[in-house]
Amino acid sequence: MPREENAAVYSSDPNFDHRCPRCKSDPCRCLKPRSLPASQQIAAIRRENKGRGGKTVTVIYDLKLNPADLKNLSSQLKQVCGTGGTVKDGVIEIQGDQREKIAARLKELGYRTKFSGG
Repeated sequence: MPREENAAVYSSDPNFDHRCPRCKSDPCRCLKPRSLPASQQIAAIRRENKGRGGKTVTVIYDLKLNPADLKNLSSQLKQVCGTGGTVKDGVIEIQGDQREKIAARLKELGYRTKFSGG
């Protein structure tokens, strides 16, 4: 039977469970995702209400940002709109129909915007 590389049967190392699943090292040596500059991105904005119990949300997608930058942008947009929101699967969701406010703020930050959907 072939052996798995670095397969430990038992370890007394308390950080053994905290190893990276991709590179198997602690600390992780994987390359961190990098964000594109705002001037090189087009932010797509749409309004959705399907599957949300009739509630309307504004969705911002097609951004190539790492998770930390995406969360930072989300909090800026929530402050501008004065509402709540979240980041799910690389998409920013802001409560309510806030397309115009979000587009204005993104243009101030250097993003190009496009409205999609109806």
